[in-house]
Amino acid sequence: MSETYIDPSRANFEAFKNLPRDEPIHMLNLLLYRDEAEYPEGHEHHGNGWSGRRAYEEYGKTSGPIFRRVGGSIVWRGAFQCMVTGPEAMRWHDGFVAQYPNSGAFFEMIKDPDYQKAVVNRTAALVDSRLVRFAPGAAGEGF
Repeated sequence: MSETYIDPSRANFEAFKNLPRDEPIHMLNLLLYRDEAEYPEGHEHHGNGWSGRRAYEEYGKTSGPIFRRVGGSIVWRGAFQCMVTGPEAMRWHDGFVAQYPNSGAFFEMIKDPDYQKAVVNRTAALVDSRLVRFAPGAAGEGF
């Protein structure tokens, strides 16, 4: 992989903000953890030897109450096994789909001061990620 992504670009975040804000959204999260979490100097977890996965668990623990308060839920979760279609070098450790009642709930979450403290764990945990917004569709037997 030549490019990695932890946070959205300004252009991508503007595109997200310009989409309708009053309808349910699904956010596909793909995660690739660091071998060892990279916390900034002076942070309470700096130098503790946590793996990226452990730092992401801390992110879940500290951001989870805010996520649930805004109406978020996990609708699917899985562990990566192999790339079937796509670059052979592309790999992820985990993936999940988070559901929000609307994008306003997502914005409420990321603006929360406690969430902003928690997101340091996410940044320390990940070497690469993807966050993709989808409009929920009907599930069933067909494609």
